[in-house]
Amino acid sequence: METLSLLFSGFAQAMTPLNLIWLAAGSALGTVLGMLPGLGPTTGIALLMPLTFTMPPDTALVTMCAIYYGAMFGGSRSSILLNVPGDGAAVASCFDGYPMAQQGRAEAALAISAIASFIGGLLSTIAFVAVAVPVARFALKFGPPEYFMLMCFALAATAAISKEAMLKGLLSMCLGLMIATVGIDPQSGAIRFTFGITELQTGIDVVVVIIGIYGLGEVFHNMEHIRSDLAVKVQTKFGRIWVTMAEFKRCLPAILRQTPVGFFVGVLPGAGGTIACLMAYNNEKQMAKNPDDFGKGEIIGLAAPEAANNACSVGALIPMMTLGVPGSGTTAVMLGALMILGMQPGPLLFEQHADVAWTVIASMFLGNVICAVINLPLASLLVRVLAVPTKILYPAIVAVALIGVYTINFSAVDFVVLVVLGLIGYFMKKYKVPTSPLILAVVVGVSMEQSYRQAMMISDGDPSIFFRGGICWALFFLTIFSIAWPFISDWRKKRKAAAA
Repeated sequence: METLSLLFSGFAQAMTPLNLIWLAAGSALGTVLGMLPGLGPTTGIALLMPLTFTMPPDTALVTMCAIYYGAMFGGSRSSILLNVPGDGAAVASCFDGYPMAQQGRAEAALAISAIASFIGGLLSTIAFVAVAVPVARFALKFGPPEYFMLMCFALAATAAISKEAMLKGLLSMCLGLMIATVGIDPQSGAIRFTFGITELQTGIDVVVVIIGIYGLGEVFHNMEHIRSDLAVKVQTKFGRIWVTMAEFKRCLPAILRQTPVGFFVGVLPGAGGTIACLMAYNNEKQMAKNPDDFGKGEIIGLAAPEAANNACSVGALIPMMTLGVPGSGTTAVMLGALMILGMQPGPLLFEQHADVAWTVIASMFLGNVICAVINLPLASLLVRVLAVPTKILYPAIVAVALIGVYTINFSAVDFVVLVVLGLIGYFMKKYKVPTSPLILAVVVGVSMEQSYRQAMMISDGDPSIFFRGGICWALFFLTIFSIAWPFISDWRKKRKAAAA
């Protein structure tokens, strides 16, 4: 009953005119950004983050969440109509979405992707309500050693997401931790790695890092592939965007089966929407009576990953809001923004700022409805954005990034740092170095260092404090397992192939 009471009070706050306006605006902006190839939710939130600095905390978080799941809805638009995913999580939507459009079934493809996203997002938000308070209360048992081990696990899981990229992921993580040490040490007062530049004594702002690595780096990388002779041809005239009852009945079981998959994958640090969607697609293909139909316009092959994708985006918010540890690059960006607004997500968020936490959770229900409205009746209008030439789009994004960064500290030094980080982000993408570990390390780096030093002070320098209880040991084994799992998985595949 206590949870329901808090949820109803959250609805009352979420339905204020200011929050509703930004909820709708965030959903629409997220949908548009999500459908633009190469941008996606992380870059979108990074670029639009300065907009939230003047907002109340609850409105800022409502807006960022709306952009996040709006991008999840919109990511499939370009997959279906252009065979170009808006972000990595929308890759699976290309497999059957584009063939459906080629067969003259674009309306059904756009409709089922929005319906599956709506159901997946709605069910996973209900699950969020059920687990948020218990997880937050459990997290109150965490002290400095447990938090340090938790952050080690989150970073290791993100860096070691695949065996091939693990070394690059660890390198990215180390670079992020180095950036987090720039500035005055809050405990000793020592000045670290500022190179005599006064403006760097307060450290490198998380927002500058995020916009540089994600925003500017993404634009630099995409501008390399601009071809002036390639005009974007996109379908802009549609019939009624809807599915038949027979198609919906075929898709509903797959949506209900793959929503929990996406939700649990989203909770895991570093797993992300791409894995959730590919798992959902492969699950349904293996369960299908006619698996050969997948990849040829099978509507279930589109519905399953779309449901998993939105469920994953809600699941990824749980570790961020209840533990204060981001589970993905996007939630790392959101965590950084909240810290700038003076709030610390984690178990105390539900104790000290319960009104904000439950306003955000309630807004997820409303946001899913708004996104469904935007992506069904207004789909034919919004997809016209795909026809905007990239020669116009990317310079406009650079201008937004520069203005956004300047408004943080009104410092010209931030411009230089932004460009340097943009170049770092460009080369990381060019050489396929994952950027999420860097962002996670920058966001949690200071807290991680402080937790380590507090733990060592409590134990009078005895490192055994990091193994003082069951939570520490569990996190230690999860860290080891997350690093070893890619090698174990590879070994099992080779063994299976040899036995076949």
